[in-house]
Amino acid sequence: MARGSATFDKRLRAILLEARAVTEEQLSEAQETAQRNQTSLAEALVDLNFVTEDRIIALLAREAQLAAIDVRRVTPDESLKDVINANVARYYNVLPVSKVGDILTLAVANPFDIFELDDLKIVTGCHLRPVVSTAPAIAEAITRVYDQGEQIVQDLIQGIDNADIELKEESTEEEDEVTLENIQSDQGSPVVKLVNLMIYQAVRDRASDIHIEPFEKHVRVRFRIDGVLREVMSPPKKMQNALVSRIKIISGLDIAERRIPQDGKFQFKVEGRQIDFRVSTLPTIHGEKVVLRLLDSSNVKLGLESLGFEPKALEDVRRAIRCPYGMFLVTGPTGSGKSTTLYSALRDILSDEENIITVEDPVEYQLEGVNQVHVNVKQGLTFAAALRAILRQDPDTIMIGEIRDLETAEIAVKAALTGHLVFSTLHTNDAPSTVTRLVDMGVDPFLVASSVNCVSAQRLARRLCSECKQKVEEIPPKERLLSLGFLEEELHDITLYGPRGCSHCQGGFTGRFALLETLPITEGIKRIILEGGSALQIKKQALEEGMLTLRRCGILNALRGKTSLEEVLRVTMGD
Repeated sequence: MARGSATFDKRLRAILLEARAVTEEQLSEAQETAQRNQTSLAEALVDLNFVTEDRIIALLAREAQLAAIDVRRVTPDESLKDVINANVARYYNVLPVSKVGDILTLAVANPFDIFELDDLKIVTGCHLRPVVSTAPAIAEAITRVYDQGEQIVQDLIQGIDNADIELKEESTEEEDEVTLENIQSDQGSPVVKLVNLMIYQAVRDRASDIHIEPFEKHVRVRFRIDGVLREVMSPPKKMQNALVSRIKIISGLDIAERRIPQDGKFQFKVEGRQIDFRVSTLPTIHGEKVVLRLLDSSNVKLGLESLGFEPKALEDVRRAIRCPYGMFLVTGPTGSGKSTTLYSALRDILSDEENIITVEDPVEYQLEGVNQVHVNVKQGLTFAAALRAILRQDPDTIMIGEIRDLETAEIAVKAALTGHLVFSTLHTNDAPSTVTRLVDMGVDPFLVASSVNCVSAQRLARRLCSECKQKVEEIPPKERLLSLGFLEEELHDITLYGPRGCSHCQGGFTGRFALLETLPITEGIKRIILEGGSALQIKKQALEEGMLTLRRCGILNALRGKTSLEEVLRVTMGD
């Protein structure tokens, strides 16, 4: 982040207001969002769709009387990396564009910081010709231009092919931070180096999981990025056992035991971010398969409004979590973002005046100010046993990682009825079936109706890349769209977008956002529950009361161009 950002933000506000590009109200909202999410004002304005990035660049360039530039389309000459190295580029958040004689063209986000430009003039020994872009665009370009991770992989694998594989059980009490510079300079074991590089690459690519899969003649490494697995490398078969052993060592697992599954965890600092890893090993016919789940605590620093919920869904959730007591349930399959939603909800109500306790299996993210309990079934600390103990700890809010059985469900319901706010998750397909699932587990319908405030069903959909998304030329027939859940009035002049793929994305998509179906337990819904009604009856009543289903949420986002129709159909079921 460039220095002097507060002064720059003040200057940017004045420029935008003078050009009438945004309103005072929009600036205030963006400023709050920027402070909450620890981003720049420009990034918040773009994320909130108040103004485009191109418009900001154009106005800054006009004010500074400099040229504007799209750094995403710039590929600097390799020699420029010697003029400004990766550390300098990241520290000042600048990108060298070209050099003619002793004149260096440099992309900057803050053209008004003369002290920064003077520093760079001294560092480079060049006369500077600044051109204007935005901080997020420059940061992204720096990663693209300076990251040589893939080349290191190839060099490592070539070196390993011609070397004997030996793994030393090195101490991991004080692991160095995993950065590209550390990996490049490391003279240690190729296996240690490759594991570190794998971790670095996964964090850089925003992967949620790393899969190391052994086959008869080769080993495959895949990353799950935006919910889809992609092969990223294929280490030599001869290093399979050493690779698995290295991961076992840092996870505290038994490297001699290869016949039964094992679970472990470790923590690394990667490029300044503290990342937790959950490790699972599974014996297969060709060796042990290893899966690492990446848990980035920075994901739960975001507020509920950053998760992409529809306004009605966000309002329903906020109303439910600000009740003095009752249950808020989130449902969905594994990997649908339930934990992130619950942690974000906890952050939303976190205060020094309340006692918040969680019981989880395992604790995924550590939250400052929250008492977190890790389930240990072997020692008798089950969800139910932990809940009983927690209720004697004078809690105000309790988060239960998952309601798995009747005993846990009954304790949770009773806690909600005795003045506690309870958050938890279940595995069901939609919000209405969650209510009937509790009844089917054996909870009395009267207790369900009295204790539950709101049920939410969640899915994650991939977001189309803003750089390359394209209009769909052939729109499906009207009858087909109506059967999928579109409304008649939405079919006039309809525009849908699809993925194309470019250097800035993964096959036309970049990142994911949440689709949320919320079911507040209103008087009408309570009456159906007490009468023993089915999930279908509950859904019909909820739709009459204005509930947006997962499919409708997806369709609304497809109409906005946020995702594709195919992606909506992939992650949601028809109504």
